[in-house]
Amino acid sequence: MIHQFKLNGYNIVLDVCSGSVHVVDDVTYDLIAGFETSGRDELIDELASNYKDIDRDELTEIYESVEGLKEQGKLFTEDTFEPKATVLKAKTNGVVKALCLHIAHTCNLNCEYCFASQGKYHGDRAVMSFEVGKRALDFLIENSGSRRNLEVDFFGGEPLMNFDVVKQLVAYARSVEKEKGKNFRFTLTTNGVLIDDDVIEFANKEMSNVVLSLDGRKEIHDHYRVDYNGKGSWEKIVPKFQKLVNAREGKNYYMRGTFTHRNPDFLEDIKTMLDLGFTELSMEPVVCGENDPARLTEEDKEIVMKQYEDLAKLMIEKDREGKPFTFYHYMLDLKGGPCIYKRISGCGAGTEYMAVTPWGDLYPCHQFVGDEKFLLGNIFDGVKNDNIREEFFKCNVYTREECKNCWARLYCSGGCFANAYHATGSVNGIYEYGCDLFRKRMECALMLAIDREFNQDGNSAQ
Repeated sequence: MIHQFKLNGYNIVLDVCSGSVHVVDDVTYDLIAGFETSGRDELIDELASNYKDIDRDELTEIYESVEGLKEQGKLFTEDTFEPKATVLKAKTNGVVKALCLHIAHTCNLNCEYCFASQGKYHGDRAVMSFEVGKRALDFLIENSGSRRNLEVDFFGGEPLMNFDVVKQLVAYARSVEKEKGKNFRFTLTTNGVLIDDDVIEFANKEMSNVVLSLDGRKEIHDHYRVDYNGKGSWEKIVPKFQKLVNAREGKNYYMRGTFTHRNPDFLEDIKTMLDLGFTELSMEPVVCGENDPARLTEEDKEIVMKQYEDLAKLMIEKDREGKPFTFYHYMLDLKGGPCIYKRISGCGAGTEYMAVTPWGDLYPCHQFVGDEKFLLGNIFDGVKNDNIREEFFKCNVYTREECKNCWARLYCSGGCFANAYHATGSVNGIYEYGCDLFRKRMECALMLAIDREFNQDGNSAQ
């Protein structure tokens, strides 16, 4: 399978199963488009009538070059991954490599679009004790097999509302990791309200990454991200974020925003973040109920698609100025990238990755917490709901009929289980709106990566 598209002056051909990316001229682009559906002479005749300034000998050479790329496995490569999907996933069955610790089911903000019901996850407010957290880390060590590198996300609600326990748990993990032959990588996600010098010092010492919640423009952020008195948080948190990022020397953090029906023109929020001095950015489309006023509409989709294109062009412009910035969804390595196991299997929710509630219950990921159907077990007794875990284990990009013929399947790996479930009632379904946005993001990411390759090599960008 191939995917062809034109963007920002580039004619791009992606060979889906080999990952080869080709930038071609107009005639080669059209030849590739008809290569599998037309005979050689028929196709050359058609191209000769359309490109009268190119003689048949040259068209024949182009045709033979495309044939050569096909023989080399760089065009029209057959998909040989489907038979391997279950086998590859079976090799990691029962091995847990990451936990999302819900250190606090409470929050000091009252965000309108919060999927976690203002941090309570549709239950009671609670914070995790050191004893529960310690047992969660032990559970991870015990179930990680021979895997050395383990990941732990401190999540909420707002995790800084239980900061002392965060510090105690990190200290415990550091005290046992050498003895257990493990290496812990910690991440903290925060709304920023409680950031102070102590938090900054600790985060810079112990957190491999810090995720900072900011929705961009003040008027957008303050509409949604308010305290319980209805007051916006922008002015309170932005200086704290700037101080933390400066202390981290601008590295190992992400500004994580959400765009909604109120701001499908999210590029303006990206520009605000840049003006504030932030360069590691992410803007995520909101996922919410059908009747939620924040929900993105079909009318919004065209605007969002254009924003993604204009964002890629802005990144090229900033590259030229020597002021590059990172957008999470455009991080793409044309020469490497995730291994085929990751491309086929997805994020590992419910199998390699689990969320832990303040009282120690296990769920496939943070977006399933509170839905008793997805309760896997707990950190004391282990996974008991084998049926649900098996449901996640069996999911891969080839178990979804809609994915089998999608050119982006080896980039999205089947998409988000939670989004699929909330859209279709099945973790093995697809969230079509999200798929449309993902494909556009991937086209933009490919174009941006190509432009950077041209620019790096000293060639003029188109």
